[in-house]
Amino acid sequence: MTTEVSASLIATLPGHYYTDPDVFLQEQERLFEALWCCAVRAADLDRPGAYRTVQVGRESVLVTRARDGGLRAFLNVCRHRGARLCADEAGQVRRSLQCPYHAWTYDLEGRLIAAPNLTRMPDVDRSAYGLVEVALREWLGYAWVCLADAPPSFEDTVIGEARERLGDPASIERYRTQDLALGHRVRYEVRANWKLIVENFMECYHCATIHPELTDVLPEFADGFAAQYYVGHGAAFGDDVSGFTVDGSPGFGRLPDVADDQDRRYYAITVKPAVFVNLVPDHVILHRMFPLAVDRTVVECDWLYAPDVIASGADLSKSVELFHRVNEQDFAACERTQPAMGSRAYRRGGVLVPTEHHIGVFHHWLIRRLAS
Repeated sequence: MTTEVSASLIATLPGHYYTDPDVFLQEQERLFEALWCCAVRAADLDRPGAYRTVQVGRESVLVTRARDGGLRAFLNVCRHRGARLCADEAGQVRRSLQCPYHAWTYDLEGRLIAAPNLTRMPDVDRSAYGLVEVALREWLGYAWVCLADAPPSFEDTVIGEARERLGDPASIERYRTQDLALGHRVRYEVRANWKLIVENFMECYHCATIHPELTDVLPEFADGFAAQYYVGHGAAFGDDVSGFTVDGSPGFGRLPDVADDQDRRYYAITVKPAVFVNLVPDHVILHRMFPLAVDRTVVECDWLYAPDVIASGADLSKSVELFHRVNEQDFAACERTQPAMGSRAYRRGGVLVPTEHHIGVFHHWLIRRLAS
């Protein structure tokens, strides 16, 4: 690992990238409606008929557990007159999904199976009026969806990106996130542009200022270098730290397949456009972001543990509290920054110091995507 960096400052994005509704529309079209997005935790849909709805770009997406046990994703739109099929964020149906407007009814595979007076119209091709399916892949125990007609390679744009960050193709698989159990979930509503949240997560120049609990556990963060700055690097726990907890006290046993060189380290991964994966020896923290407006973002954060830890009724509070505080500190900083994005002082943007230069790579990626 090297700590040599360029001594120069580089420019950030101009302020209007965080305030302009037209830019946000382009992002919806060319990022969130074109790339793979992490939608729901698969285990939340634990039996046939369970469903969740999520906002992906400008679309409401319905993810449901089908009769065969697999997951399916559809645009949450009735094919008759366009009513929203499921209004709730989560629910359970027995065998079918029925539109509350005119009672058009679909099975859990999205096929149109019934509608008032439909039997009197034998020439109607029911297969042509099924729900519009959305591409779905499962990874890390989550359903990822893509609205594009021709989705990009999941292996290259999602799995490959995570593995590239860690430098070892097997590193992320050792945490066996798909087998972990949900210990806690918090939904945050952040009054800031989604990119401010991504940029904040990627750097640690701010850590010594606003994250006292985190830098107590991970002392090297106080020097301003984020874990994501170096390929394969995980920030080491302090010598007197026993676990990834709010006071450094012991957490839980190391996950079974985590390697010795991954023990007592924290790894952070950004899967573009809007997923954060945090790996520590005894649990995984996963953030999913849902940008709802140019200055409003919902972040859903899951704390995942070994199933036996959850089954034992173990006290998770000190484990959860550390990153919950980090989240609140980070989101407050983003909300303080958002108003200035519209100031003439930020018309041409700001600058990135050397320890933040990797954020410039994110900016170049964004500009390329918007120009595509």
